[in-house]
Amino acid sequence: MKMIQGYKEFISRGNVIDLAVAVVIGAAFTALVNSMVADLLTPVVAAIFGEPDFSALSFTINGSEFTYGNFINALIAFLSVSAVVYFFVVVPINRLKGLEEDTHRDCPECLSEIPVKATRCAHCTAEVTPVA
Repeated sequence: MKMIQGYKEFISRGNVIDLAVAVVIGAAFTALVNSMVADLLTPVVAAIFGEPDFSALSFTINGSEFTYGNFINALIAFLSVSAVVYFFVVVPINRLKGLEEDTHRDCPECLSEIPVKATRCAHCTAEVTPVA
């Protein structure tokens, strides 16, 4: 019985549930990004280069085949996915963070976090000028 109770406590911890939610959201987000790359960006690459798939590109030296086309495909996929993540996730999140007003700052004496409107640090009691 003690083992079952321990398992219940373990599985209901916040970090386990947070991890499970992150995995599910990550999988959904991966599907979204892959769809954007495959359905929107790959046709653009095909329109520019005239070929959506470079896997047939290769050369042979002394009987060894080098399929550099697969590398080009992987490189285009990586650059496409990273561009989608940057421009559609990182940039909007950074803009939202920039719109949020700072509510805390560092004390110039002890570098502890204090409210922006504070006139005295609660940690080291140094006098600080409030930020307007």
